[in-house]
Amino acid sequence: MMTDATARASRSSRSPSDLSVSFEFFPPKTEAMEETLWRSIERLAPLAPDFVSVTYGAGGSTRERTHATVARILSETGLKPAAHLTCVGATKGEVDAVVDSYAEAGVRHIVALRGDPVEGIGTAYRAHPGGYDRAADLVEAIRSHHPEIEVSVSAYAERHPESPDWSTEIDNLKRKVDAGATRAITQFFFDNDLYSAFLDRVAAAGISIPIVPGIVPVLNFSQTAKFAQKAGASVPDWFAARFEGLEEDQATRQLVAAAVCAEQVLDLVDRGVSDFHFYTMNRADLVYAICHLLGMRPVKPAAPDAAAA
Repeated sequence: MMTDATARASRSSRSPSDLSVSFEFFPPKTEAMEETLWRSIERLAPLAPDFVSVTYGAGGSTRERTHATVARILSETGLKPAAHLTCVGATKGEVDAVVDSYAEAGVRHIVALRGDPVEGIGTAYRAHPGGYDRAADLVEAIRSHHPEIEVSVSAYAERHPESPDWSTEIDNLKRKVDAGATRAITQFFFDNDLYSAFLDRVAAAGISIPIVPGIVPVLNFSQTAKFAQKAGASVPDWFAARFEGLEEDQATRQLVAAAVCAEQVLDLVDRGVSDFHFYTMNRADLVYAICHLLGMRPVKPAAPDAAAA
């Protein structure tokens, strides 16, 4: 059992340079949301993330906005964007065309997902006629048409809501890896023991790609709890108790959210985790604070060459 002393020793032995973070954003719907997004990107960019991902709505509902956001990241920042792509609501030809357009724009990383049913989470999934059936099929197509593109996929520390058992869950992940996926990013979770148990299952199946924990700082507990229920992520009673009575107290709620999230990621560091993927909700402050507690600091621009002055 890890004591407080050994945990602190483990934590202090890890250099921030050993850690890697990535950030997820969603494409904005309005001008105000666009401004919020770019303030967040500008705030987090100096932390030099490994990559930043941009989500893709069900049925391609944000296809153009996702592409526009990715293109702007490429043209206006030094960040490496990863574009989300799903199988839902499009034929194979239409999906292939999107991949081609990303490759032409300079995108070298795609997060390939089956996607949620068009009718929403909780309804039956039906593959589009003439479309890719599952994420593994999409991964295989991307890698065969554009081997230069890295492909990340999803993973579920508590099983996907549609998986009847762990054997089905792990088999599905293995198919995606066999198709060419090089990284898996988990749905968010709040109990680190569940993530550790999932890693044991993955290793036992011979899967060796990185399984990056997805971390969500809780900006609004009630909204997060509702989404967690739909996504099959449990909310422990002790976790809910941290936010009890703070519905109308935004300042305290934000302090508690930072403390709770910091507690989770620092415990994961103590367990040997070095990569983290943050679901930012297009808000930077909490994520920036957590990264600071991990020891990460803004990368300063190189000093001008005195000889050239």
